[in-house]
Amino acid sequence: MLMPKRLKYRKQHRGRRAGAAKGGDYVAFGEFGLVSMEAAWVTSQQIEAARVAMVRHFRRGGKIYIRIFPDKPFTKKPLEVRMGKGKGNVEGWVAVVKPGRVMFEVAGVTEEQAKEALRLAGHKLPVTTKVVRRDAYDEAQ
Repeated sequence: MLMPKRLKYRKQHRGRRAGAAKGGDYVAFGEFGLVSMEAAWVTSQQIEAARVAMVRHFRRGGKIYIRIFPDKPFTKKPLEVRMGKGKGNVEGWVAVVKPGRVMFEVAGVTEEQAKEALRLAGHKLPVTTKVVRRDAYDEAQ
């Protein structure tokens, strides 16, 4: 699973999910990208499941770029524990994804392969997604 090697602080505040993506909102490395249409926390397990789905679809060939990284710890208190007594233990890692964020990119495959692989990956994620091409952004900029 993806997680940071080290942190300055062990636990973090939850934060806000409002607003659109501040960066990472265009296809930078591959030819096709998977864009989030809503805000959510994407766990390291979900990122790995999406990656595996794409790798299995491609069998061989193709390059996958993962553009999100789970650098935010989330905590959870054990079951049947009373309120108070501090924040719970770190349970896992999440990437904060906002609308417009490109989460995955693929290169070196046909358009049909790319669209199907990204569609399969999108089913593993907790957000609605859209497949985009690189040239759509090149024309806009």
